[in-house]
Amino acid sequence: MKLSLAIQTPEVPVPVPVALLTGSLEDKLAKARDLGADGVELLTVNPKALEAPALRRALDGAGLEVAAIGSGALAFAAGLTLLHSDPQVAAQAQERLRDLIDLAADLRAPLVTVGSFRGCVASVGTNGRALLAARLREAADYAAARGVRLALEPLNRYETDIVHTAAEGLAFVDEVGHSALGLLLDTYHVNIEERSWTEPFRSLMAAGRLWHVHLGDNNRLHPGGGLIDFAAIVATLGEAGYRGYLSAELLARPDPDTAATETMRAMRPLVAPYRGH
Repeated sequence: MKLSLAIQTPEVPVPVPVALLTGSLEDKLAKARDLGADGVELLTVNPKALEAPALRRALDGAGLEVAAIGSGALAFAAGLTLLHSDPQVAAQAQERLRDLIDLAADLRAPLVTVGSFRGCVASVGTNGRALLAARLREAADYAAARGVRLALEPLNRYETDIVHTAAEGLAFVDEVGHSALGLLLDTYHVNIEERSWTEPFRSLMAAGRLWHVHLGDNNRLHPGGGLIDFAAIVATLGEAGYRGYLSAELLARPDPDTAATETMRAMRPLVAPYRGH
């Protein structure tokens, strides 16, 4: 089990509320390393504007992996969603998803996340579920060819109208029916939509579909800043044999550096018994 911090890449035009750490990209990588992170989750809006070889060298120099390529900045900063009401914008979102997959492959990142980037069914009408399934199936084909996987994130009811819970996520992934599409769970959304902090993680591990985890307390602050029992969640994941990343994607309050520092302070002791497992 490993720890990651979500950071935005230099070309993102506005601060992403859930991106941590300040300074240049090199500053952020150095801070993540010094805090004891194993990797970073990169939030980007235009992968083609990044020089992947230089970025890879910077990551290697800091001794960090890329835990995931996050798509959330595309919805927040660029207004792109797979279920956008404008077909041209939706097509641009599909193209940008392929760019994210290419970046993941170039940086040896295991997966690309799909959270708010999917959009809402209400934007496109009653066929939205089938449309999203088709677009994710196409993207999963592209990802598989590049050795990358996609992780769909159940979100709370206030942020999307499709796939809110682990069970709904598993049903949708089964509907899509592609081996390169799995799920990620975010503790913040779990707290809102589920009946247990631990059972969703246990059930998706049993199904072999839990590929990534986002950290955020019930108020979306750093772990320990709210009510969630992160020790129970980590123990559940450890017992189930989870070996992936716990990636902090949470509100950068009171500031991005403090949020990252407090996250790592809370999580390092919990993860320590499962390091290398």
